[in-house]
Amino acid sequence: MSTTTTDWSVDHIISPSAPSSSTPPCALIIVNTPLPSFLAKRIWPTCEWRACADGGANRLFDALTEEERSARIPDLIKGDLDSIRHDVQSFYTSKGVIIAKDPDLYATDLMKCIRALKEHEQAVGHKNAHCLPLLTAFQYNLVILGGLSGRLDQTIHTLSQIHKLRHERPRTFVVTEDNVAWVLDTGEHRIKVDRSLLGPTCGLLPVGVASAILTTKGLKWNLDGTESGFDGQISTSNWLDADEIWIKTTAPIWWSVELKK
Repeated sequence: MSTTTTDWSVDHIISPSAPSSSTPPCALIIVNTPLPSFLAKRIWPTCEWRACADGGANRLFDALTEEERSARIPDLIKGDLDSIRHDVQSFYTSKGVIIAKDPDLYATDLMKCIRALKEHEQAVGHKNAHCLPLLTAFQYNLVILGGLSGRLDQTIHTLSQIHKLRHERPRTFVVTEDNVAWVLDTGEHRIKVDRSLLGPTCGLLPVGVASAILTTKGLKWNLDGTESGFDGQISTSNWLDADEIWIKTTAPIWWSVELKK
């Protein structure tokens, strides 16, 4: 019986030019971690729907010039609103941005924005149902900007949320100043990389699982049925050695690749 291979590429997310009409539509959530200007401006045009998780609005505001801010207005700011500054809230209110307070104490601001995205996707799906009769649900590729730097507990929360999201959302990416990362579920994966945008370093990280058996092709130090876990070997600081990487894993792992400035 043949094994299905999942194909991956992030060119449509990180390319400096806007995506073409044939690339999958993306949604963006900006969280409250450091956001360099180049990254905000690079990722913004690749997404159709954009939200800031509470203090993520401060990060977006501070990363842009006054002129750039007016050209990059989010669709939504949501959270418990204990982090957004008054000047930032006033600015986005004047631009007509929906600023929604969600007092749920058992959900983080990231979780609240993901819930809002699901509601938006349902509305888009209902609106376009006559055009998309074969789709059971409409989903964006989700891009989370930030979340893997700063406080360790918040980083672990991001890792946990994306690990769990794989059950309901097939493609979720986390982009930071230094990395692009996502979960590779159990099975085989083929990753196409533009090495002018990514690399050279990469990692295969068994986060959230006891261990995984990994086999790879296209890396400088390939793995051949190698067990990877926190009590044993972990492939960090590996290098891309080809424009196409093949990975087989027996458990969900995080794939992380360096983002060139």
